[in-house]
Amino acid sequence: MKRQEGEPEKSQEEKQEEIREMGTMDLEEGGGREGTPHRIKLITIIGEIEGHEAVSGSTKATKYEHLLPMLAEIEDSPAIDGLLILLNTLGGDVEAGLSIAEVIASLSKPTVSLVLGGSHSIGGPLAVAADYSFIVPSGTMIIHPVRSNGMFIGVMQSFRNMERTQDRITGFLARHSHMSQERIEELMLNSTQLVKDVGTLLEGEEAVREGLIDQVGGLSDALGKLHEMIDARRIGGQSQHTPAGIKR
Repeated sequence: MKRQEGEPEKSQEEKQEEIREMGTMDLEEGGGREGTPHRIKLITIIGEIEGHEAVSGSTKATKYEHLLPMLAEIEDSPAIDGLLILLNTLGGDVEAGLSIAEVIASLSKPTVSLVLGGSHSIGGPLAVAADYSFIVPSGTMIIHPVRSNGMFIGVMQSFRNMERTQDRITGFLARHSHMSQERIEELMLNSTQLVKDVGTLLEGEEAVREGLIDQVGGLSDALGKLHEMIDARRIGGQSQHTPAGIKR
């Protein structure tokens, strides 16, 4: 990766530390049209999405307070041309997950996501927040209703608040994918498929047929698409960002 004048190059130890602590790295050998280098940031969203409460020490987690500043840096840095997101998450905190997804969706840099093992629950909005999404053939997406932990006051207001939270999730999914909100809610309330739960599990091809994910593919496909999008952005000479609520 070409660095800005005066910017020190990261040592191998610093790169390893970045991977170990944050699950991120700079892809320095990317190439675009006519060999023009592309500078891509790779981030991983794995395990449980940690919100305001810390998960147990034995659980792998993605912390939103780590990702949000990193995403802001990606948007503001002229040294980064695009973002690749690798996902393998069982979901987690709704507020934290939606906040990360909204920031990803608002980036002006080209973004591509790749679902590996799975991107379940609030991982759905994280996958579709990118400009273009991939899922490996064996990857899965689970759409299910909102759950609540801890004390629950048994009044109608509690139910309505959960409905509103659920509408925020289904609305985001519909705006950033090719599924209607009605179809998402239909799959979410399916009582015939999941054991001990309500909802639907979509495997790779099914997720694409339903319009939730754009394409079945692997790492080379995701990187190839991202290079293509960066080239298109450079040729256009301006941001290719699509206003929120419109799927590219």
